[in-house]
This record gives sequence, C-alpha cells and structure tokens, in this order.
Amino acid sequence: MWATASSIPEDPTSCRLHQRIISLVAGTRYPAPTCHSPNPAIISLPVPAAPPLLLGSPPAHLTADLSTPLPARARGAGVAAVDPMTGSSPAAADPPAVSRPRLTVLPLIALIFYDVSGGPFGIQDSVCSGGGALLPILGFLLLPALWSLPEALVTAELASAFPTNAGYVAWVSAAFGPAAAFLVGFSKWASGTLDNALYPVLFLDYLRSGGGLVLAPPLRSLAVLALTAALTYLNYRGLHLVGFSALALTAFSLSPFVALAVLAVPKIRPSRWLAINVGAVNLRGYFNSMFWNLNYWDKASTLAGEVEEPRKTFPKAVFGAVGLVVGAYLIPLLAGTGALPSETAAEWTDGFFSEVGQRIGGPWLRVWIQAAAAMSNMGLFEAEMSSDSFQLLGMAEMGMIPAIFARRSKHGTPTYSILCSATGVVILSFMSFQEIIEFLNFLYGLGMLAVFAAFVKLRAKNPDLPRPYRIPVGTAGAAVMCVPPVVLIVTVMCLASARTIAVNAAVVAAGVALYYGVEHAKRHAWVEFLAPVPPPPDSSHGSATASDAADVEDVRAGLLNDEPSNEASARSRSE
Repeated sequence: MWATASSIPEDPTSCRLHQRIISLVAGTRYPAPTCHSPNPAIISLPVPAAPPLLLGSPPAHLTADLSTPLPARARGAGVAAVDPMTGSSPAAADPPAVSRPRLTVLPLIALIFYDVSGGPFGIQDSVCSGGGALLPILGFLLLPALWSLPEALVTAELASAFPTNAGYVAWVSAAFGPAAAFLVGFSKWASGTLDNALYPVLFLDYLRSGGGLVLAPPLRSLAVLALTAALTYLNYRGLHLVGFSALALTAFSLSPFVALAVLAVPKIRPSRWLAINVGAVNLRGYFNSMFWNLNYWDKASTLAGEVEEPRKTFPKAVFGAVGLVVGAYLIPLLAGTGALPSETAAEWTDGFFSEVGQRIGGPWLRVWIQAAAAMSNMGLFEAEMSSDSFQLLGMAEMGMIPAIFARRSKHGTPTYSILCSATGVVILSFMSFQEIIEFLNFLYGLGMLAVFAAFVKLRAKNPDLPRPYRIPVGTAGAAVMCVPPVVLIVTVMCLASARTIAVNAAVVAAGVALYYGVEHAKRHAWVEFLAPVPPPPDSSHGSATASDAADVEDVRAGLLNDEPSNEASARSRSE
C-alpha cells in the first residue's frame, strides 16, 4: 500500500518536529525519506501492510485536496495524507494556504471560561439542594482545589505536550490505544452535545422570566431552531470571531454582578453564610449541580491546534480561567446569600439571581441580570460548539472517523463537524434541564476517569516525555493529585438514578458498535479516511539545534509506538 506526503520544509528543525508530531498523532511508524527543498513535491512512501489507519486505494486517490468536493475524490477511495497540526492536505501546499487567525491568551481564557462556567447563572440549584448557603459556599471554596485545579493542571500539561485538535482523544490514544480513545471521544462529544442542548432553551427561559417574552410551544420550537442556526453560523465564520465574541460576552455577563456585590455590602449578614437545613439537603442534586458547574476544563484542549504558540499560551489561559471561574461563582453567591434571609434558600432555583437583583438593587438590576444571563447562554453555546466540532476534526485527522469531518471551510472551521454537532443539539433540545445535567455528568465522568488514568500512565510510562508545562510533582504525586477528582466522579456516579445508568450504558454500547462499524468501513474502503504521514528528518543538516529538536520529538513519537525514548533518540542520531 502507498501513501503520499507533501513537500517538507528545508529547515531541519521544522522537518524533525513535523515528522515526530505527525507520527505521534498517527500512532504508527513510517519509513523516513529525505527532506525536500521548499519546491512543492509529492513523494510515495512504502507503508507496512498492517497499520490500522492505512487502508485503501492506490496513490492516485491519495493526492486529492481536502477542499475539493468529496465525490470528485473517488468517494470511498480510502486514505489521504493530512497534517494534523494544521488540518491541511498535501495538495494544499500549492498554492500556499492562507494562514488562519490564531487564538491568543485573552480569547482563549474567555472560551475556557464559557466551556466551564459562563457566570453564576447555574449555581442557584446548589443553594436549594444544599439546604442553605453553607454547603454551596464550602463547595465552591473546596471543590475548585480538589476537582477543578487537578483537571486544569492535567489539561495544561497534556495540551502543551500534545498541541493538536484531538486533545484528550490523543492523550488517551497515547496511553491506551485507539479503541479506548474512540470511546472517550464519543462519550465526550455526546456529553458536550447534551450540554449544548440546554443553552438555546435557557436563553428563551431568561427572556420569558419576569413577564418577558412568552412564546407558544410551536413558536418556541421554531425559536430554538432559529437560535441554534444563528449561533452555528457564527461558529462557521471562524474560531477567532468566536473567541473575541466570548471575550465581549464575558465582560457583559459578569458586569451586573459587580453592581450586585457593591449594592449588597450594606445588607450582608455573615451569619447567613452558615445556614443549613439538614432535612432539605438533596445530595444527588447538590453534587450534580456542583459537578456540572466546575467541569469541562479539558474541553478547550480540542482547540490547541488553533492556538498561537499553544505550548506557552495554553497554561497561561488555563490558570487565568481558574481564577475567573472561582471569582464568578463565589462573589455573587456570597453577596446574594449574605444579603437575603436564610429562609429564602428554597427559592434558589434556576433564574433566581434576577430576583436577587430585584430585591437588592431594583427592577433595573433585575433586567440587567436577565439580559446578561441570556447573552451568557449564547457564549456557552459558542464555546461548547467550537470544542465539540474541533474534537471531531481532530479525530478525523487521526483517522478515527471519516475524512469529511476534517474538511475545513474557507474560514478555517470544520464545516461538517459543526453541522453534526448542531444536529445533535436540535435533536436533544426537547429534554428537561435536570435530565440533561444528570445524563451528561455521568457521561463526562466516564471520559474523565480515562483522562486521569491516561495522565498517570503517561507519567509512569515515560516521565521524560517533553512537556513544555509540567506539573511540579513526580509520578506518585501525580497519582495522588488525581485521587480527589476521581472520588468525586465516583460519588456522582453512585448517586445517579437507574434511568441515568441505563441511558449511559446504552450510549457506551452505541459507542462500541460505532467503533467497530467505523473500523469495518475503513477496512472495506466504503468512505475516505485520513492517515497522517510524517515528514522525514534531513540528514544533510546536522546542526545541534536540529538534533535536539529531533530528540524531543522522538520521545513523543516513540511513546505512541511503545518504543523506549532512549532507543528513539539513538535512532534519530544515527539518521
């Protein structure tokens, strides 16, 4: 069998870096040709007969450009080469591709903020189910350290080591192989789509609250469809637009709570923060609310391939978002529960912050909070849609799902991945708020157990794997750090209803069936799949810088190939 690769940069460091990263994402070993000059060229590489991602037709079908319509590329023709770092195909090298705008620190902070939080609009249930202010305040003080920070640290370390759009799918693939990675990718995508189904509905709910816009059921369904279509179109227009929109929405969504906190100060009674009605505590509702409000830190890892200097930018953005999320929860919670009587705990349900604004500041603050809540749901939708669609793009670049999901629009966005995620949102939007939260928490928990296990295994399997950001603990410390979030995940799962367990078991079974179905389609070349092909090292440029870069990437490539890092480095030097 044969695969094609595009021209390779003449710079030796770029050659080696490119080769090793692509080998990493592919998870297979390829023979290395020699580097080319910058002139475009297509080379043929003999590939071992049995690598799982290289199945298909002769080279003539493998040189097509991803930007051409699929039927013109011999639908079902098998495997085409792709660069997983850029999403470009070999033919894209001529003419030169237009560079896409990249995410910088502040827009990425805003996207992570909306992946995780979006503001305090979802925390009201924690007061009601917690029987008062004490449990939610303790929860938002302790759980960020026990749950959010470990997840954020793992995300910062592994996203800097694996700067691809596959994100956590690549991490799990490196640790446990493609089958486990596919199931994690499927469960994470399903939980993200469930989560996103909430936001168009909540947007309309906030507009309706307080005697606002009320729509009959048929018109409401049409409004959900129209809103989903409009927000999906913004995603299609470009991730940089989504990032800057998220930045503006963050400022607008949090601004009324600054006013709320200032106005609440004279009315705060600290003793109200200690109130708890043990008989009113609903542990299932409480833990589900807390878990939902503090998870999804790893979601932004699927955007790593779209970030400017991801190895530097990603850790900064993750830690900036941690502080923003914790402040966005605690400040309004302390202001509202401290200023209102403890007897109002049972009233703290969805949308109650607008009533808090009414009682503390008056009608103007109520309207401001309602508008901020409605706009926050738009930001939440945009961030989740971006993460879900770029995850599908990353999985397609790894050859896990058909190549059509890696096709980018002229704006650099994955067209069919966006459409697939939007379709899932529309289908699931009929479900209730509590059903969605419980279902997605369980699904998300399953995926996170695999992510934490992958993190620990990668630390133990190859502690010398180059990590531009590295959590300052050893392997044992990394394992201990993962214990509290794992305990929380297991707690949430144990509190799940029988219906939730049954639904999630069905989703997992569907994921297993889909994996084998995709593998069957791949073997029979029914649809086209991408197979990353590594560029070669250049033996004619033997600089120390190139050799060092090769050593760094050899470790990463050898990790997926189950090859000891010292052997990989030795092989690189011999080349």
